[in-house]
Amino acid sequence: MSSFLYELNANTSVATITLNRPERLNALMFETYKDLRDTFVRLDTEPGVRAIVITGAGRAFCSGGDVEDIIGALLGRDLEALHDFTRLTCDLILAMRRCRQPIVGALNGTVAGAGAVIAAACDIRIAAESAKIAFLFTKVGLSGADMGAAWLLPRLVGAGRAAEMLLTGDFVDAKRAYEIGLYNRVVPQAQVLPEARALAEQLARGPSVALGVTKQALEAEASLDLEAALAYEAEVQARLMQDANFHEAHTAFRAKREPKFT
Repeated sequence: MSSFLYELNANTSVATITLNRPERLNALMFETYKDLRDTFVRLDTEPGVRAIVITGAGRAFCSGGDVEDIIGALLGRDLEALHDFTRLTCDLILAMRRCRQPIVGALNGTVAGAGAVIAAACDIRIAAESAKIAFLFTKVGLSGADMGAAWLLPRLVGAGRAAEMLLTGDFVDAKRAYEIGLYNRVVPQAQVLPEARALAEQLARGPSVALGVTKQALEAEASLDLEAALAYEAEVQARLMQDANFHEAHTAFRAKREPKFT
């Protein structure tokens, strides 16, 4: 996987994915989408992984699809081949959203195009002050609704702001992205990865099954009415009350110690 690096810290159970084409601002190639999709599918059940950080090498998080490797190559393809590619890009986002491990985006610089959608698919985003973001698709004559952007973005920033970002394709600076709720935190450049890893380590110490259920609930309940959502939560919460982590939390509370979740 030459386009990104993978590292697992066995002590913290945090896996780190680093997009690794800094000379191209970590632009994505065809195989990158497939390799990232397969990696997130694997990490859903990978032993020893309890949280994930995704970041970029150099001065960008990800500038989107590579102009030469992808955009130029797509111009000569027929509709079936183009559809194969767009399904692949969507499958990456689906793999991220279905992965039960918490995903923290460490946005170390420019976030654009496909990179912006990958960032939006993370559960939490820690951004550098230089991490301007744009959903650039309309700038190249494509729909702003790409890779699930029209589903993800309104849930983060609201319909009106999402419409403006997706229709114009304009960059939003990190300060504004934080103000509208797209970024969870904005920190100095040098602190992005340490802060993202610290948060991932905190999540990795948590009750993994319960965190996975929480991610699934946030996804599922987006399409449910209140009554159905309450029924869903009542069922999954009752099941978690039988989980060892619930009993461990009670034992730890009585012993006045930190719980040791599995």
